[in-house]
Amino acid sequence: MLRICINPTMKHIEVAAAVIRRGNEIFATRRGYGEFKDWWEFPGGKLEAGESPEQALVREIREELDAEITVGNLIRTVEWDYPSFHLTLHCFWCRLSGGTLHLNEHEAAAWLDKDTLYSVKWLPADDAILKEIETSL
Repeated sequence: MLRICINPTMKHIEVAAAVIRRGNEIFATRRGYGEFKDWWEFPGGKLEAGESPEQALVREIREELDAEITVGNLIRTVEWDYPSFHLTLHCFWCRLSGGTLHLNEHEAAAWLDKDTLYSVKWLPADDAILKEIETSL
């Protein structure tokens, strides 16, 4: 079930997420810090001033994973209210185009397919696009 709420009094954070695809698998990372430690997400991060979601993804994947990606089509933008902030999450199909996947910020990572996609505890906003991803694997 998709939950979309917009509370104008909440702090707003805008991020981009890379759904990195390799054949019939997608790459997921487990957070190693903060309020949502041990939850799984698609890698990416906050947009900086004047930066497009695509530009943010290229920069964030370089910083977080020491890898280069090619950003493809937008899967969907998710609007989600967490307890302390409102999130705008732009999710894009991506593919690796260089470098190696090295975890600089995350605790763990996995390549997931249709059979394992729901085997991890996803952050709610990331979970909101899993059905769309599943149909494409």
